[in-house]
Amino acid sequence: MQGRPVYSGLVEGVATMVQRSDLNMILRVALVRSLLVLSCVVFPFVAAAQSQGHSPYAGLEAREIKSLSASDLEELRRGGGWGLALAAELNGVPGPAHLLEFRDELGLTPDQVASIEAIFTEMQVEAREAGERLIAAEAAIEVAFRSGEVDADTLRTLISDAEAARADLRFVHLSRHIETPPLLSQAQVSAYSRLRGYQSHPCENVPEGHDAEMWRRHNNCG
Repeated sequence: MQGRPVYSGLVEGVATMVQRSDLNMILRVALVRSLLVLSCVVFPFVAAAQSQGHSPYAGLEAREIKSLSASDLEELRRGGGWGLALAAELNGVPGPAHLLEFRDELGLTPDQVASIEAIFTEMQVEAREAGERLIAAEAAIEVAFRSGEVDADTLRTLISDAEAARADLRFVHLSRHIETPPLLSQAQVSAYSRLRGYQSHPCENVPEGHDAEMWRRHNNCG
């Protein structure tokens, strides 16, 4: 019987320890949650403060020619389109490169393929030449600013040279989009747009309420 008070006191002591342990756990959880909330609020401001003043061009100073990326240089040197023929491409006027890519899907005849290949080959030669001139012109601008001795008159000449080369290059690509449509049927032109993932050609879908004949005439449908 004398052991019972001791036992009872032991139980109470353990219970108190458990309660204290639970309280410590609750406090710890609350602290962690508070820190998480604080980090979500404070860290964005810290990151913004650290990045404030950093130029979006940071890192580009390591380029060989600051105005041209490595992919730009590769595209120009291989005679690639460089996005210069979008005015034709996105208005349903096919170019030779992708016509040859989809020759089977478009059902191009041997004669069509031969004619388009000739256009493409000529385009590549001229595009590489104009591309190299553009690279050289941009490099000249780079050197002028690197030297620190460029003046307004010299700069205007350098820019004119670069823009002339760019204009020539754009003409090379866009003009070939003029040469290819006469070699194709209207069905092939429409199929080209579908294969490239563009909107369907207006000649295929006459809007409701429009006279079909007038619509096709207005859109130069064959």
